[in-house]
Order: sequence, then C-alpha cells, then structure tokens
Amino acid sequence: MPAMILTSLVFAAALGSGLLAGLFFIFSNTIMSALARLPAAQGMAAMQSINVTILNPLFLAVFMGTSLLCLVLVAAVLLGWAGPNWGFVAAGGLLLLVGMFGVTMFFNVPMNEALVAATADSAGTTLWADYLSRWTMWNHVRTIASLGALAAFMAALMR
Repeated sequence: MPAMILTSLVFAAALGSGLLAGLFFIFSNTIMSALARLPAAQGMAAMQSINVTILNPLFLAVFMGTSLLCLVLVAAVLLGWAGPNWGFVAAGGLLLLVGMFGVTMFFNVPMNEALVAATADSAGTTLWADYLSRWTMWNHVRTIASLGALAAFMAALMR
C-alpha cells in the first residue's frame, strides 16, 4: 500500500478515534452521573431517548467508518503493507476494534436493548441501578481504548 494512502488512513482513524474518545468521555464524566441524579423513571426515559437519538447518520459514519478503517489498517499490517510503524498501527487498530467496537457490540448494546424493554416498576428500577454501574464501567473501557487508539495512531504518524 502506498505510504501516502496508509498515512491518510491512519490520520483519518486518529480523527475518528479522538471523536469517539471524546464522546465516550463525556458520557462517563458527565451524562451518566447526571442521569443517576434523576429519579429512576426519568433517568431511564432520558437514556432511552439518548439511545434512539444517537443512532443518526453522522454518529454512525464516525462509529462504523472508524471501525472499518481500523479493520483495513490491521489487514494492512497483516499483509505487510504498514511499513516501519506497523506496531503502532496494529495497536491502534486492535484497541479500537476490540476495546471500542467489540465492547460496544457485546456489552453496551445488549444493555441498551434491555433498557428499551424496561418499565419504571420495581424490576425496571433494579435494572436501571445495575445499568448505570455496568454500562458506565464498560463505557470507561471504550473511552480508554479509543484514547489509546488515538495515541497509537499519533505515534505512528510522528515516526
């Protein structure tokens, strides 16, 4: 793969990783804490609304586009096309694919789907309390993984 194309892909993956890290950070740092301060029914309703609203074309382009870029970059490393910075490129791609995309698909999305079906009765209130702690913990993982991917891609670009 020509160096200019690889550099452009790494740069785009760094931008996407940074956007995702910022999004996940604001959830971990602010949004989930704010929702936890609301009565359970209101917090649940707000998060249900967020989960619908976030699935918009711009978010999906960044989320899926960055994941696809990382898949291409990991493939480039495996095929020997990544050049001298292959370690940083592979690390960034794998961090994002496993720590952000994988965690989202296997942990956060199933919890979001369970929340959609919940009501504000006692079972829903129990689910909400569990959701707040577990969803936020996995969101911390996504934040750190996205930030780590950004750092790895920046390291690859600086070398």
